[in-house]
Amino acid sequence: MSAVLRVQGLAKRYGELLALSDVSFDVSTGEMVAIVGPNGAGKTTLLSIIAGIQQPTSGEVSTGPGEVGWAPQQSALYSKLSVAENLELFARLERVQDPRAAVDRMLEQTGLRERERERVGRLSGGNRQRVNVALGLIADPPVLALDEPSASLDPGQRERLWEFIGRLAAGGTTVLFSTHNIGEVQRHAGRMLLLGDGRLLFDGIPASLPGAEPGGDLEQAVVAFLREHEAEGTG
Repeated sequence: MSAVLRVQGLAKRYGELLALSDVSFDVSTGEMVAIVGPNGAGKTTLLSIIAGIQQPTSGEVSTGPGEVGWAPQQSALYSKLSVAENLELFARLERVQDPRAAVDRMLEQTGLRERERERVGRLSGGNRQRVNVALGLIADPPVLALDEPSASLDPGQRERLWEFIGRLAAGGTTVLFSTHNIGEVQRHAGRMLLLGDGRLLFDGIPASLPGAEPGGDLEQAVVAFLREHEAEGTG
């Protein structure tokens, strides 16, 4: 399949700190890609560059900013506005040709039709996160970047959110998401990008990570893999 997103030689430096170093990969239509790694590995930096929120120091992303939807961990929702008002505001900011039609589409797609007049500040955490994801989808992008989308949700809310995200991928939307929950990687991702110190250490099917065993503890394998690479870097 042809790549809907191409990342080539991406690097990002903040002063003396090298947050990303020579990261390259391609992603195809409808892929569900998990980006994992310890804190400070560069996950949020990578996703925000892919979404066009910030520019790389070097390298390039082939998909333009308008073609990637962005749902950050800290949402930009207006709590005093209703669900529909938030969606319409962002549709206009994104210069969507028919904002009202886009709002109707997202209300149906996210299952939030019954909540459209409710103030966002009164919603449950799960419904707020669905609105947050809907804002990233309002311009109907082919690629959606999600930064730890389920971090603050309870198990039931997480399950409903992942059902929704799974339907997006099944419908052809390419989804890249960061997470610390390796169980989510095993259940929902067809592919895993493992970052460490800003470098891409592994790119492939989660079960094919060196040290992973069929039906085994992937989290344990990820920790062991990172320790091995850390030891190599200091040896």
